[in-house]
Amino acid sequence: MPEASSDDATPSIFQLHPPEWLPKTHNSADLGYPNFHPPRPGQEEDILSESNVRNGFALPQVVSADTWSSQPGITESLHSVNTVNKLEDLMNEVFARRAKLIPSVPSSTFRIPSRVTLNDAKRQAWFDDLANPEVPLAKLGRNVPHGAKGADLIDLLHSKNVAIHRAVWFLRVFGANETAGLRNKPSYNPNQYSVEWTNVVTAHLRKQLMDIALPSAPRPGVNIKQTFRGVLSEPETRSKWISRFSYCMELLRVFYAEGLVDKRTFLSWLVNQMCSCNLAQAGFVLRLVDEYFEGFIECRPLARPFVEAFLSKLSEINTSAARLYLTDTAFLMIFLLQRICLVLPDAFVSPRIWINYPDLLSEVLTHNPNNHPDGSVEQMTSAHIFGIIYRNSSNVKRRVDAMLFRNLPSITTSPHLGSAVHDIELLNSICADTDVASLPFFPTSSENLPGISEKLETLLTWSVTPLQYGDHRAFAAVTLIQKWRTRAGDRANRRDASPPDGFLQDQLFEWLDSSDVAGETGNIAAVALLYGKLVKHELFSYASYIQRLIARGEPGLSFAEEIVSRHRNYLRWIPLYNTTPSLTSQRKVVLYGVRAREIPEELNEREIRKEIRAVLPELFGGTAEHTLSSPSSLSGSCCLLLKSPRYEQVRTFGTWLMPVLQKAIIQQEFDVSHSGILKSYGVVVELMTQTDCFDAMLDLTIYMLEHCSTEELLLAVIDTFRRHAVIWASMDVKSVIIKALDSVHHSWKMRGIQSKPLLVLLVEFDAGRYLSDASREEVRNDLAAFTLALQPLSHQPDSVPDVLPEILLLFNNPSPDAPSILANGLWIKYRMTFEWAWKVWDNTIASLRQIPTVTADINERRSCALRYGVFLYHVNRHLANGLDEQVLRWFLGRGKDEVAILNQDVWDIVKVVLLYLIVRGALRTTTILEGLVWPAWSIAASLSDDQGPTLEVHLGAANDLCRRLLLSEECSSDMIPPTNLLEVHCIRTRRQEVYREPYFPSMIANIPILVSLENNSHVPQHLRQDAQEIRQSLCEDQLFRQGVFRNLNAVRVAFEKFMLVSEGNGDNIFKQTIAALGIILGESTEEFELSHWPDSASLLSPWKISATAIQLQFLLRQMGKDGVVGTRGKSDSAALDKLTTMIFHHTLSCEEANFVAQMTKGVGSEIAGKFINNGLKHVAEIIQNVDLTSDTIHASMSRAGELLRVLTYIAEPLRRNPSDLPTLDPNIQTEFFEALSKQLSALAGLFEAPSAVIVNAESLMNACILLARFLQFDLAFRGVWTEGAKAASESLSLSLFKLVQIYASGNNCELIAYPLLFDTLFYLRDEMPVESKLGIFDPFQHYPDISSSSLPSDMPPEYRKQILSVLHTFPDVTSVKNLSNAHRDANGSIHIDAPVVNRPWEWTENLGDLAGGSREVKNSSSLNLLNFGAQLTGESMIPEAYRHDARVQQNLRMFEDGFSAESIFQRDWRETRIIQSVDDDDGSGSPDGSKTRMDWEEVRARSVKRKSSPAVSLSGASRSSGVSMRQSPGHGSFTRRRSTSSFSDIIEVDAMPPMVGGSTTQGKRKAIAESDDEVIFIEGPLPAQGKGKKAKSNKTQVKKSTKRR
Repeated sequence: MPEASSDDATPSIFQLHPPEWLPKTHNSADLGYPNFHPPRPGQEEDILSESNVRNGFALPQVVSADTWSSQPGITESLHSVNTVNKLEDLMNEVFARRAKLIPSVPSSTFRIPSRVTLNDAKRQAWFDDLANPEVPLAKLGRNVPHGAKGADLIDLLHSKNVAIHRAVWFLRVFGANETAGLRNKPSYNPNQYSVEWTNVVTAHLRKQLMDIALPSAPRPGVNIKQTFRGVLSEPETRSKWISRFSYCMELLRVFYAEGLVDKRTFLSWLVNQMCSCNLAQAGFVLRLVDEYFEGFIECRPLARPFVEAFLSKLSEINTSAARLYLTDTAFLMIFLLQRICLVLPDAFVSPRIWINYPDLLSEVLTHNPNNHPDGSVEQMTSAHIFGIIYRNSSNVKRRVDAMLFRNLPSITTSPHLGSAVHDIELLNSICADTDVASLPFFPTSSENLPGISEKLETLLTWSVTPLQYGDHRAFAAVTLIQKWRTRAGDRANRRDASPPDGFLQDQLFEWLDSSDVAGETGNIAAVALLYGKLVKHELFSYASYIQRLIARGEPGLSFAEEIVSRHRNYLRWIPLYNTTPSLTSQRKVVLYGVRAREIPEELNEREIRKEIRAVLPELFGGTAEHTLSSPSSLSGSCCLLLKSPRYEQVRTFGTWLMPVLQKAIIQQEFDVSHSGILKSYGVVVELMTQTDCFDAMLDLTIYMLEHCSTEELLLAVIDTFRRHAVIWASMDVKSVIIKALDSVHHSWKMRGIQSKPLLVLLVEFDAGRYLSDASREEVRNDLAAFTLALQPLSHQPDSVPDVLPEILLLFNNPSPDAPSILANGLWIKYRMTFEWAWKVWDNTIASLRQIPTVTADINERRSCALRYGVFLYHVNRHLANGLDEQVLRWFLGRGKDEVAILNQDVWDIVKVVLLYLIVRGALRTTTILEGLVWPAWSIAASLSDDQGPTLEVHLGAANDLCRRLLLSEECSSDMIPPTNLLEVHCIRTRRQEVYREPYFPSMIANIPILVSLENNSHVPQHLRQDAQEIRQSLCEDQLFRQGVFRNLNAVRVAFEKFMLVSEGNGDNIFKQTIAALGIILGESTEEFELSHWPDSASLLSPWKISATAIQLQFLLRQMGKDGVVGTRGKSDSAALDKLTTMIFHHTLSCEEANFVAQMTKGVGSEIAGKFINNGLKHVAEIIQNVDLTSDTIHASMSRAGELLRVLTYIAEPLRRNPSDLPTLDPNIQTEFFEALSKQLSALAGLFEAPSAVIVNAESLMNACILLARFLQFDLAFRGVWTEGAKAASESLSLSLFKLVQIYASGNNCELIAYPLLFDTLFYLRDEMPVESKLGIFDPFQHYPDISSSSLPSDMPPEYRKQILSVLHTFPDVTSVKNLSNAHRDANGSIHIDAPVVNRPWEWTENLGDLAGGSREVKNSSSLNLLNFGAQLTGESMIPEAYRHDARVQQNLRMFEDGFSAESIFQRDWRETRIIQSVDDDDGSGSPDGSKTRMDWEEVRARSVKRKSSPAVSLSGASRSSGVSMRQSPGHGSFTRRRSTSSFSDIIEVDAMPPMVGGSTTQGKRKAIAESDDEVIFIEGPLPAQGKGKKAKSNKTQVKKSTKRR
């Protein structure tokens, strides 16, 4: 049978298939597809029955649609009690059956691609495929070739230009194969290979960076031509290098992000690379640092080395010639440093950094390149950020300064009110210009009675001790007490409190009763003077004093008793002023008994009166002597008066001699010569001076001033006032003196007499304090009138010839008036010339040189000299500013050479003239010293060879002048002034000026010159001996000592300068200079040895401590310069050890600690190191023996704190230059570390003990702080870190970290201890030696390696963050961040286990299946799905083709009950919004982007279609359970949305488009509603209408807007 043709073949029946996206109605049952009913043969619709033909096919109604409703049945069921439970059971059954039907996740089928060995061609082909992005990795993932490793593998990938993600996949597979054999071992670490791979990558990077080299500097003197070719200098090599380096960087980014490189290893390598790279490499390394900056910004072990490296490179850039080309690198370093300071300021808490780069740090942290306009957001933000940086840097600097013990409080600002040393220095500073009444000695508040008692004791002891100098002390003490009593009394009156008189009486009595200084026999006169003044001013009650002694039954008060009481002498010596007969009688009874008729005092007084009558016969009707007695002869004549108790001296002067003197002054007031009263006044003043009766002297002098009528008497009174100016200032009577002087000035002025000395004294004593403004101005005007009268102004003054022959002719004119006539004539002739006095002096010296050639008679020569002296005195009176200034200018100028050649005869004449002028007040003593004596000493001290007799004469004359001006107290009988007692007083008056400012520093500076002169072998022996005697006598003079203790700093400066000069000249007179300094400061020995130093009680006495510090300082400084500790044997070293041991075993106050510091200032590193080593050794002994659990901890730690104060003051001058810091002894440092480690470990153990109850928590905290401060002090010094010190430092580090956690958490949280301990921990770890191999170190070596979970949980967040910065914490890998393992227990509860460990080499990428593979779920990835508890949900994924079409997605979701494909929030968002397709989003529906009518109808049709979905049965009459009016954020405000919920659909009326062609719609309503507020839904949803129909319901009303458009 022939085959049928193709045309005759029966066509196959067409099968209609559903769309691909439409799911089945049921997964297993053959129920077809929802809403998909394709035609089939035999279906009812195809049966052509009569009914179907006539009426059409219609399905029969199951129920009557018109009358039946399911609402009653549903309502009844809902009202049932078990309805909800039945529904719940139904849904549970649905879920249970569904879960049974869902298959489980299969086991993991992942297999790491194995390595195979391929030949070169296949290997190259495989890598070519790897580089080809068209070849899927799933194809390559079956096997990987075995071959190159490490850096060669990276270079191979770079040469093939493999994409980064494909290269990372291959390297990950490569690493997984490398670690395959280790995974089953118990000690397997998944990240170990990351460390090894990090070393490979960093080595590869380092090798590339090493290719960047710098040309070597040309060596001077070597003529070798050098050519430098760098890898970046040629375009070709530069391009290759950059390509290779960039590829490595891209790989590194992925490695770092996914944990393929170990972050600790990599960042540590980066730290080392930054520290060791050159400036050319620094730019590339810095970019690496900037890129991975977040990795170490919160890790101090990494950040601090970076800070130091950045500062080192910046310093190198600033000094480099290529700094102009490295501006970007420097800017980036500064930027990174500022970021570190902003985020982690603790990285800057490193004293070593601040010591090495202080200026650079200040510049970097204050550099603000803010170029934004003022007021802009950028400018304000930048200002705020840099404000934080500035505050952080200031805080860091403050913390570092504290650890380096900088800015220590000085002794003058010490809060210790009872500072004896400071008080003594203040009291010794009293001079003639001091206002003692306002001296801040006593505190302003009188409530601190213990402080007042200490002050009072210091003041009383200072006023009587022989270790201090000055007759003014008792008067100053009384004035200070009197002023305090007045202020305290006023305060008590205002507060209605008890007056201070009782307290003061008790304190004065207690001191008198118990003071050792007051009880010494040699101080009885000073005590009597002090308490006599106290009694006079009613500060101390003599009557209460006696009554108290009697009341307590004091034995030994009476001279009749054998027992001697110390108060017997007090009663005998203390004078009484304005006493009553009863008090005098009581005193007499106590001392001598009731039956005493004639007492020794009365006999003594009669003998004293006889002595006074003998020296003052003119007052008692006797014959007056022509010459006044000298002070020594007067002392011999009145020895009984001078030795008598002060009680008799005051009675003699006050009650007997004063009335006689006043009567004599009145009687001789109008005497022309006044010689008698002048002599008597001089004798009485001398006696009062020697007996310290200055009260009587003041009364006598003021009485004399009020009744003097001649200039001679006035000058004597003025000299007395000026000579005892310190006494008057201490007595606070200058106002009284000023008042008397002003009164005399006015009375003399009324008589037409003006006295320039009186006016000068008024101005000097007033000092702008006492005179009224009018009187002060009047005095100034009178002085100005004097000046103008003596030197009138002239525009063309006459010139003075160089030679004035009339001065030479004065020698032959013996007339008494010749000197004054000559002086008047010269003044009248040359008074308008400024330099006429200088020419007169020059001619006078020339004339004096001629006198020895005219006459050989010594007396005649001296007579002529006195004549010239009178002439010059009259010349001085004619000068506005006196002769003194011109004479000094002549001595320092032309006269320097002339006086050097004067012979002995001329010097004899010149001395008479000079001394006469000084006595008369025409010249100052300082002028002679500065113009003659000091230059002569300097010339002789610097003499290097024999100069002949001229210098001998010159030096001898200078020594003689110095002796007469400063030392002599005797009258001369050879016509050389002084010749009487009044002239001796004048010399004393002129002498006072030498010991005051500003002349005293000049004088003290010449004492070392005298020492040099004494040891100059070129100076004759007798002159050297004479100079030595002068120096010793000067240094032992009371006025000199008073000046020394008033200005100890001038003494120190003078000797420092001299020693520097002598060292420069090579002089070896150090020992003699120190001996001279000892005499100045009150030591009696000439030869000083350190081994003979006094004990600590004397050494640290507050009365000598300041002076002793200077002497010992020079000795130690010289020892340091000479290196005596190492060169002069064991004796000096042992003596120094003895001294330091003595000091450190003595309890030191703050002032004594400052003394030790001043003593060691400038002594050199070696000597200071000796002090510090011995101090630390003693501290280690104390700390080692401290028992933290006993009550003695406070005393032991207080003692250690005193030593720390001493050591800090000693080391303070050395810290200014770190190279000066001494080296600590290794053994001492080890012992010190071990002691600190022991006690800090014990402290940590006390707090960590279980159920420990800390009783003395505050004492333990103070001990902890003190130990930390000791550690800070020690770490600043250089030293050798022995093995013992290293071990102890490790223990110290652990203990400190424990204490930091203790004081940062719980009840022990401390705002003081915590930051101090934390800073100490930083300091210790930065200074501990770091072991390095080949220059590479581990920055984490000394930091704790603990997990953050081990920290206390009750720690403040800021403390936790700070502590976490010192741990080994790095940014987590994102794949395992915040991810932990978990398990379920028997009850189904979840328990969190350990965090998930990153396995970067095992978790390779999921490559998927090849094209055409199965769509079933496979557990074939490297991460097992079972690890995540994965389960199949039975829901399908939306195909990729429809994943971007929201409408198709909505249609698909209608046919499945999905619960896992999306979250509740996603579903709620989706169901409450109208879904718009991609085509609608881009506005393709109409040209203007708006929806057309057809589009809106399609939306409605879809809505209706969804309502008839078989998945959910809806009723048109059902009410909406939820209405959403929310608007999608992706659309405009005019677009309205409706809910896409399957249960209820609300059509928003305003969202409907306008109808086209219907006038009714346009008339009823506008096309678009303006606001949602205009639409009110009354009830239920609107039923869907057909096309072209208007939505209408009786239950819906539309409220039109009333707004005007």
